[in-house]
Amino acid sequence: MTKADLVEQVADAIGPGVTKKDCALVVDGFLNAVKQALTDGEHIEIRGFGTFKVRKRKARTARNPRTGEAVEVPPRHVPVFKPSKHLRSQVTEAARQRENS
Repeated sequence: MTKADLVEQVADAIGPGVTKKDCALVVDGFLNAVKQALTDGEHIEIRGFGTFKVRKRKARTARNPRTGEAVEVPPRHVPVFKPSKHLRSQVTEAARQRENS
């Protein structure tokens, strides 16, 4: 799914009277708010959907797959998403139904 697909689904969910351009502004605003919160080190919890947060990864030694040479990877902060139990169960159930049909 692309951002354009998401905008279209939001526009369809809201119904007539709201343009796709307005929905695109809403989607962009939401995504920018998530980015800003993660940049500021905050976490975002959306009940029934999941949590976005920033996690610190430790420094480690990796290997270059081409040469086998050891490479030091510095510590870094990465954004992560943890789905809610409700979302996980919905995805699992939908996957089971697709497999059985």
